[in-house]
Amino acid sequence: MSTVETETHGQILIVRMNRPNSLNALNHEMRSELAEVWNDFRESDALEVAIFTGAGRGFCAGEDMKESLQDGAPGGRKPARPDPFMDGTLEKPVIAAVNGFAMGGGFMLVERTDLRVAARGALFEISEAKRWRLGGYNHGHIANLPYPIAMEMAMGFRFTAERFYELGFVNRLVEPDDLIPAALEMGEHLLTLPPASRVNTVHMMRQMRPSVGPAHEALADKLHNHGAKSDRMESRSAFAEKRKPNFIGWDDPEDRYRLPQLEE
Repeated sequence: MSTVETETHGQILIVRMNRPNSLNALNHEMRSELAEVWNDFRESDALEVAIFTGAGRGFCAGEDMKESLQDGAPGGRKPARPDPFMDGTLEKPVIAAVNGFAMGGGFMLVERTDLRVAARGALFEISEAKRWRLGGYNHGHIANLPYPIAMEMAMGFRFTAERFYELGFVNRLVEPDDLIPAALEMGEHLLTLPPASRVNTVHMMRQMRPSVGPAHEALADKLHNHGAKSDRMESRSAFAEKRKPNFIGWDDPEDRYRLPQLEE
């Protein structure tokens, strides 16, 4: 069974992650199939808009922890073929249809889309603080949200679809049965626009999104390496084994007080 299913509605492509028993967790096979689908979509002359969704109860639960543990590769192995959706080279608009859990890497898939429809009851979580040595510091900033909301996101708190709709992170909040119809309606509207206008406007809007500056990125690189490296795998082991993690924090306890500093 393919881990990614597609269907077409005229010029609209529906891309559906299809590992429902794992809440569509991103294993290497799925990442590779998604890369193929997005490349085919980008190169197609017949398809102009994509809807990205998941099968079953989840949109995407993020990293496949069991595979990461087996491979000894936190974050998962990257596909051999570059993925234009993930690397930002896909010129065509993508609409998220969030049907359930969107956690960790699954949240980051939603974040990369241009328009978002969510079913009532869907849940979102940025899980980086739970799995790495630095939480998702950039997500709230990119979404242009106030500092306390961005802090809440970075610290791994869960958000309901209802709350994200109120905050402006989601465009439409609908009943589960109306999810794909609502996304298709948005897609059909995009197709009424002149093609150059649609592509140019998507490109312009993406360029205007807030971004993290080089000085802060440099600090983030240092903080990603500040602390006990073993905690990265311990968090994944504890998750897979459904137990409380035993974190070290720092190999040298004094490192708690030796935080890297921002350099302008």
